[in-house]
Amino acid sequence: MQISFSQSGEYAVVGVEGRMDTVSAPNFENQVLTWIDEGRSRFVIDLSKLEYISSAGLRSLMVAAKTAAAHGGRLCCCGLNGIVQQVFDVSGFSKVLPVFDSVEVAVDRW
Repeated sequence: MQISFSQSGEYAVVGVEGRMDTVSAPNFENQVLTWIDEGRSRFVIDLSKLEYISSAGLRSLMVAAKTAAAHGGRLCCCGLNGIVQQVFDVSGFSKVLPVFDSVEVAVDRW
């Protein structure tokens, strides 16, 4: 899994590419928690290049969202497609976390 970071206004845009599973999800979680510790609290997680997400990946997203909220921030996801969209829908995660079509839509509307 590869993680990228950019800033769009007040939002930290975190791109995730590859697979977010039991092995890689802790890396994602630790990186986002580090950014929160550094003072960032508003995140758009771009999953458009994510090929697969497991329950461990969903858990890491939830931990990041709850931690951001505890620091007065928020977290949303965008760019879901294929199996990632299916996992979000079946697990009910698309009702738990805000989901947008793209980074631009998330930054503009959220």
